Amino acid sequence: MNVLLILVITVAVFFIGYRFYGRFIEKVFDVDGSHATPAHEQRDDIDFVPTKKFVLFGHHFASIAGGGPILGPTFALIFGYLPVWLWIVVGTFLIGAVHDFTALLASVRENGRSMAEIAEKTLGRTGFMLFIGFTVIMLLMVTSVFLTATAKALSSMYPMSHFPSDLAQGVRTVDVNGVPHAVIGGIASTSVIVISCCAPLLGYLLYKRGISVLLGSVIAITVCVVSVLVGFLHPISINPFVWQIILSIYTIFAAGIPVWLVLQPRDFTNSFLLYGGVVLMIAATVVIGISGGTIAAPANNIAAAAAMSEVGWVWPLLFITVACGAISGFHALVAGGTSSKQLENERPDARYVGYGGMVLEGLLAMGVVIAVGYGLKFDEFVGIVHPADPTKSNPILAFALGLGGMLNSAFGMPKIIGTIFGILMVEGFVVTTLDTGVRLNRYLLEELWRAIFPRVPKLLNTYLFNSLLCVALMFLLAYFNAFGALWKLFGSANQLLAALTLITVSMWLLQRGKRYMFAFIPGIFMFATTIAALIYLLVFSYIPSGNIALTAGDIMLILLAIGVVVLVIRFLLERRRSARA
Repeated sequence: MNVLLILVITVAVFFIGYRFYGRFIEKVFDVDGSHATPAHEQRDDIDFVPTKKFVLFGHHFASIAGGGPILGPTFALIFGYLPVWLWIVVGTFLIGAVHDFTALLASVRENGRSMAEIAEKTLGRTGFMLFIGFTVIMLLMVTSVFLTATAKALSSMYPMSHFPSDLAQGVRTVDVNGVPHAVIGGIASTSVIVISCCAPLLGYLLYKRGISVLLGSVIAITVCVVSVLVGFLHPISINPFVWQIILSIYTIFAAGIPVWLVLQPRDFTNSFLLYGGVVLMIAATVVIGISGGTIAAPANNIAAAAAMSEVGWVWPLLFITVACGAISGFHALVAGGTSSKQLENERPDARYVGYGGMVLEGLLAMGVVIAVGYGLKFDEFVGIVHPADPTKSNPILAFALGLGGMLNSAFGMPKIIGTIFGILMVEGFVVTTLDTGVRLNRYLLEELWRAIFPRVPKLLNTYLFNSLLCVALMFLLAYFNAFGALWKLFGSANQLLAALTLITVSMWLLQRGKRYMFAFIPGIFMFATTIAALIYLLVFSYIPSGNIALTAGDIMLILLAIGVVVLVIRFLLERRRSARA
């Protein structure tokens, strides 16, 4: 199928969704610009900070995107590009964007409260505890997955024979079994470090000196360019295990500092890499499409994928593998954990950030499918993402190589440059997901201690203890499990959390006498799909392999899901009895 036709259909559907469905949701929530936001009413310049729309979008998009819309579609391409494409388009339009937008608006209307606290108002104290349970497990999974992926990508190498250009000869190489390999990840490593170190200065200029967003953008782009140049001159080559330790130590402290100091300005800087990547992928798709280019990956590979023990059935596993590219429960945590506390105005900012952020993420996910499907031979893709040894899976490298091949075909860009740019697109956001995830888990643990103890012990009330606990569990899961196994349980927990968010928002709307089925029906679909996936993984993967940690996590999620079903049925029955009375 022509790549340009795929792009045109995707953009058209997303435009209709943003323009019309997004406006419908605004009407349901009575978004008219008259409601004051928590960023103003509870301003403390730490968590509650009125933020310019464009800056907030950069932070929100970087936080929700992370590596998810790149890793998920890349991993799922084994099913064929057609089912992945259809799920991204339909999922984003009818489920993912609805999930993100409604979660943001509900949190704003509840004074910046988290989705767990909103669940308490609708489903009671038990609902709150269940939401906390889902979320803690999911965040542990997502941070473990991205810790593994980050460490592997930052130490990535690939045979020099794949990069036939004079420019590639200036890249540092390492011999692996007598074959020279380019140290691709080392350049990205240096770039990530430079951007992170410059973030406090940019944060100071934006929030303390009040420079314009335009000037801040120029500084951010300059930092991006300089970081790459420094990376070429001084690539950092570190063992993946050492990277895991370094990143774990970093996230312990990053989870407690003010968001304007590192998190927001680094997201703002990294967002230009991602914006640039999206623009380049779209432009390359247009150029390749006009010349008649088609995706090399098979349109339908469902039967072959099902025969692979580490892949499985297209339903329900495709729907948990492509998580962030179509719908993601993690987005609700960002919407209710940070973005709702920084929204300056409900209109037009809320739709721009909430619905628009998910639309752009869906577009990115579709660009990834095109880039990997077109720019990388399918047998190479299988060898990198689904190798015989699951511990060697490296989807970030597969995406980067695919992007390098795509940009080379469209613009003649040397493959080495395109590949390095691909890794840079992912790495900054994966690191962002790590510290955002730990920060959000810290918030949740603090809420959990307050729910359990009448008087919370002083130690449990410190950010350092809670961050350390989250990071220690994250590190252990990452160390003892392969990427593929972690991704599936993360996807299950993530999509189950998304289902719970949609159901919670639906009940919140029902309490207020508003339309709610547009959120409730997708929530039920995601709930049924995820439960099916959990049962499949438990029966065919975790129990046969004897993986105690993942088996326990799977069973816990199923039990929590049963609890949600009981609470929702009870809530609806009580509403029915009240209506009759």
